[in-house]
Amino acid sequence: MRSGLKINQIKTLLFIGILVAFLDACKNSSITYRSFLSPEVGQNVSSGSEFVVKILFGNEKKVDSVVYLLDTIKVVSKTDTTAIKLKTEGLKLGSHLLTAKIYGEGDPEELTANINVLAAKAPVEYTYKVIKTLPHDTSSYVEGLEYHNDFFYESAGDYGHSSLRKVEPSTGKIMQSTPVDKKYFAEGITVIGDKIIQLTYQEKMGFVYDKATLKKLSEFSYTTGKEGWGLAFDGQRILNTDGTDTIFFLDKNNYRRIGSITVYDNKGPIENLNELEFIDGKIYANVYTTDTILIINPENGAVEGRVNLKGIFPVHDYFKTDVERGNNVLNGIAWDAKGKRLFVTGKKWPKIFEIKLIESPVNKQH
Repeated sequence: MRSGLKINQIKTLLFIGILVAFLDACKNSSITYRSFLSPEVGQNVSSGSEFVVKILFGNEKKVDSVVYLLDTIKVVSKTDTTAIKLKTEGLKLGSHLLTAKIYGEGDPEELTANINVLAAKAPVEYTYKVIKTLPHDTSSYVEGLEYHNDFFYESAGDYGHSSLRKVEPSTGKIMQSTPVDKKYFAEGITVIGDKIIQLTYQEKMGFVYDKATLKKLSEFSYTTGKEGWGLAFDGQRILNTDGTDTIFFLDKNNYRRIGSITVYDNKGPIENLNELEFIDGKIYANVYTTDTILIINPENGAVEGRVNLKGIFPVHDYFKTDVERGNNVLNGIAWDAKGKRLFVTGKKWPKIFEIKLIESPVNKQH
C-alpha cells in the first residue's frame, strides 16, 4: 500500500509540473487570437455613411502599428490600437474587403472582414399611364427592343425561332428580318452608329449587323458574363447584363469588359437584371419574371427609381397555360430620344405600350 501511495503521489506531482509548464508556455507563446469586433462579416452600411473598425488585440504581443486597407488600397495607418471610422463616400455599391495588417512583436498578422455598401435611400416609386397602344407580333419572344429613326429594332429569341427585325411601329409590320441560326438563342441588342450588336444566351457568341440591311457582318466571342442577356449603349460604352445583380461595361469597338457596377437598393442587391435601355443619363432595367423596371445610377449602381407595371397587360387571361404565363413576361424597353417617348412590351405580347411614368403616392408616406 505504501509503495502504491508513493506512485500516486509521484503521478500527481508530475501532472502538476506539466500543467504549470503548459500554462507558462501559453503565457509566453506568440500564439494570439485577434479578430474584428466591428464591422461584423457582411455588415450592411449605407452609402455615404461611416462605419466603425475595432479589433480585439489582446495583451499577448506588443503592437507597433496597424495598417488598414479597403479593397487592397491603404486608407489609414495607426500607431495605436484604438478604433477608427472609415467613410463609404465614393465606394461602389456592393461588397468590399477590409484588411488590417498588424505589425509589432513577432511576424506581421493580417485580419480580414467585409462590408456591403447599400444605396443611401429607398428608390422613388413610380406607376404609369398608357399613352398609346401599338400592335406587336406575337411570335416574337422579345429579348431586345430599340427605337431608332422611327422604327423598332427587335431581337426575338428561342432556339429555332430567333431573329433580328426591323418593325414599323404603327402597324407592327416586319419590314426586314434576318434569321439567326437554329443553334443559337438570340438575346439583347443595341444600336451603335450604323451597326447593331446582338448577344446569344448560352453560346458565348455575339453578332454584328449592318443597321440598314440587317446583314450579318461579323461574329465575336462573348466571355464577360455567365450568360448573354441584355444590352444598351450610353454613347460611350456598351451596357450588358447576364441575369445577376451586375451591369457590365463593354468596349464599343472590341466588346470586351472594361468595368462594371453592382446594382443595390437600400436593402440589398437586385438579381435577374435583364433587358436594358439608357434614358437621359440613367439605366433602365427589366427585372426578369417581374412587373418591375429599375432606374439605376450608372456611376455607382444605386437603384434610384422603381417602376411598377403591374396590370399593364393581362398575362394570366391572355395566355392559357401556366408554362406560357411563366415564360411570357414583361421584357422590352425602348426609348425615342427625339420624341421623349418610352415604350415597353413583353415576350409574345400582342401589344407594345407607350407609357408615361407617374410618381406614386406611396412616396409621400415615407
